[in-house]
Amino acid sequence: MAEMHNDSLASLSRKLAAGETTSITLTKAFLERIERFDPKVKAFLRVEKEDALAQAADADKRRAAGEKKPLLGIPVAVKDNIVIEDRITTCASKILENFRAPYSATVVKKLREGGAVLIGKTNMDEFAMGSSTENSAFFTTRNPWDIGAVPGGSSGGSAAAVAAGFSPASLGSDTGGSIRQPASLCGVVGLKPTYGRISRFGLVAFASSLDQIGPFTRTVEDAAIMMNLLAGHDPLDSTSVDMPVPDYTEALKNDVKGMVIGLPKEYLVGGIDPAVEAVIKTAAERLAAAGARIEEISLPHTEYAISVYYVIATAEASSNLARYDGVRYGHRSKESQDLAAMYVNSRSEGFGPEVKRRIMLGTYTLSSGYYDAYYLKAQKARTLILNDFREAFKKCSVILTPTAPTPAFTIGEKADNPLQMYLSDIFTISANLAGIPGISVPGGFAPNGRPIGVQFMAAHFDEETLFTAAAAYERLRDAAVGSTFPKLG
Repeated sequence: MAEMHNDSLASLSRKLAAGETTSITLTKAFLERIERFDPKVKAFLRVEKEDALAQAADADKRRAAGEKKPLLGIPVAVKDNIVIEDRITTCASKILENFRAPYSATVVKKLREGGAVLIGKTNMDEFAMGSSTENSAFFTTRNPWDIGAVPGGSSGGSAAAVAAGFSPASLGSDTGGSIRQPASLCGVVGLKPTYGRISRFGLVAFASSLDQIGPFTRTVEDAAIMMNLLAGHDPLDSTSVDMPVPDYTEALKNDVKGMVIGLPKEYLVGGIDPAVEAVIKTAAERLAAAGARIEEISLPHTEYAISVYYVIATAEASSNLARYDGVRYGHRSKESQDLAAMYVNSRSEGFGPEVKRRIMLGTYTLSSGYYDAYYLKAQKARTLILNDFREAFKKCSVILTPTAPTPAFTIGEKADNPLQMYLSDIFTISANLAGIPGISVPGGFAPNGRPIGVQFMAAHFDEETLFTAAAAYERLRDAAVGSTFPKLG
């Protein structure tokens, strides 16, 4: 069992099916690893030890009764903005420090139906606002590859949990890159599906037109297995799309021979780390050698993506976070003499600096006299960005880009410079604005040993082509990538 924490989800599933191990044995091994190493990494806000062992025992009974499901008995970690009935959900914020969810998210119900063992809730940037997990109200998660570096964000805890071998898979949410960017920085696979492909019911809203739930895994195959379970229409989510769900693992068998892969000229520009640029160029060369055709394409409105995102996302956050008023649930100030003061004090005490910054930005852009100048203009520019992708996908099947402009940066390095922090998501934000799927796959390492990810993007609801390209690249990259793991002790 010693090295099972380095196994893929698919490998562990096969071992469970063959009777080589049990879910209880597996869950105990992961819990022991968390207990030993998470004080150093700080991936988890809460570990549900007793509940996890009870779920594992139930999974073993289900398997003994003849049930055969890929996730049956597999431990999975969940980002703390996805609700689980009767469990604390904080969004890493003081304002929800003691909030106990009255129902479960649809993705949680699907995981339970599939027999997954929900092992705990992971740390994140408060209300998913950040790119480093330094904005958590409780503590900063650390990168398992280098404890002095950030794991990325906002789903830093979920990425770190998979990278550190605390669980073979985890759930995160991606509003502007919050799955793909930490996946890149932590050297794991991170998938943001098409908007509407996975139900958002039970995901605490940050920016409702951008948010998507997706998986972190060790391999592309594992991500496909997770997508097979999580994808599908949900009547509880009005943005969920009623379309058939293919078997995504079938797409892994295809190769890239004849596939046209677009390389946008706007993404390989000044300011990108040389090690990142080298990984992307090598990826393009290897895909070309395997029979793909690499074409330079243009996404001309890319330069507006950051500005557009930080108008639309903050405006939606201002609206969504208005519900935290100290009245219905969450933190209520004890220092208030009247209702108005209670509103102000509860929100002042409960929200951290980054959340306050974004609420104020969003409220300003929605205010009378500025709505047309900022919010309406941003929505028009968003359409231009979407049209760029539509035109690009007439010429290519997938788009290859860096996931993040740099490897993981040192904790505290960008904490006092919000603009530099926002630029961490420069290559991921456009996919959210357009609603298209994107995946980050480990691609290599910087000279300092920190991981670098490669991003593929595909057209709406074309996750199959995305998986084909990502799996083909995974087979083509250096053997050391994906087969070496962080040394925690």
